[in-house]
Amino acid sequence: MKQHLGKFLALSALCLLLAGCAQTGPPLPPSLELPKPPADLRASRKGNRVTLTWSEPTLTTDRQSVRYLGPTQVCRSLDPEIATCGNPAATLPAPPVTAPSRAAKKMAAAKPATEKSNSPRPAPQVYVDTLPESLLREDASAEITYAVEILNRNARSAGLSNRVHVPAAATLPPPGDLTAQLTGDGVTLHWTSAGESRTVPSIEHRYRIYRRDETSGKDVAAGEVPLGDPGPAHFTDSGFEWEKTYLYRVTAVTILKRPDSEEQIEGDDTPPVRVVAHDVFPPSVPSGLQAAYSGEGQKPFIDLIWAPVTNADLAGYNVFRSERPSDEAGAVLAEPMVKLNSELVKSPSFRDNAVTSGKTYTYSVSAVDVRGNESRHSETTREPVP
Repeated sequence: MKQHLGKFLALSALCLLLAGCAQTGPPLPPSLELPKPPADLRASRKGNRVTLTWSEPTLTTDRQSVRYLGPTQVCRSLDPEIATCGNPAATLPAPPVTAPSRAAKKMAAAKPATEKSNSPRPAPQVYVDTLPESLLREDASAEITYAVEILNRNARSAGLSNRVHVPAAATLPPPGDLTAQLTGDGVTLHWTSAGESRTVPSIEHRYRIYRRDETSGKDVAAGEVPLGDPGPAHFTDSGFEWEKTYLYRVTAVTILKRPDSEEQIEGDDTPPVRVVAHDVFPPSVPSGLQAAYSGEGQKPFIDLIWAPVTNADLAGYNVFRSERPSDEAGAVLAEPMVKLNSELVKSPSFRDNAVTSGKTYTYSVSAVDVRGNESRHSETTREPVP
């Protein structure tokens, strides 16, 4: 009897153990492995090229980690909303599948449970689409709609990504003959303007000039000019720093004027033109030099004044004098000019205290910039000392 009771208890314990390990509820369906559609698709346009960027999905629609990805379809349409991809503009191949290394598996196993639950960082994806001429419109309101559809390895998807839009207006080609000339006033660019071939409502064009610092790679919009009439066009840039090297380029910009907004599309750029901004240009020549004698009841002196030079890099002035005494016959004798100042004169005035009665003095001045470039001498002025 005891033997039968022991068998009964053992069987009962085994049944309880199996019941505790059994699943509760209905079994879960197998995952369809449909990648979750991207929600961060972005688009930018330059010329006839549209750059699309999005993040590669890391989760499926049932919140499982993506194991395999199939091809990606790039959807493009003139309709404001894309319901289905239809005939895709491009089909991108599936990303390569790489097995994790032993070291990666070991590191993953060593991570805390909280780290393991974090999703991997999405990989950025980029595709550049070239717009066909058939999609371009002379209409400020026309737009091209994009979306991407990411398939699984069975060519199925969970739908399209978010939709993005770019203008469908045509852009103008860049000038083909850009040249640059360095002058004392700045860098002067010359090209041939295409001009406004015809007027399209709500669409305007202008040329935009870019300057890039060759050392830092930083781009700056130096200015803009209208297309104007067909023929020669120019622009002078004076906003640069001397003793640097720059790359200049010009692009035609299309401006779309809408009732509630304005949008701009840049066309293609000209090839860059390199300019070494080495300053060998002197400042402007001073003008308006005048001299005035004073000396009644005091030690004689001559005051000089002239119009200020307005160059931004002006450092100061040099003052020159020559004495022109008379010989016994009364003829004025020539004498070379001598610089009177030991340091640059900062203001457009100077007082000459070293004068002697009975002589006539001739003066001229020059301007000097911060790099030591000196202008020609001004016109002279003469002043006698009684």
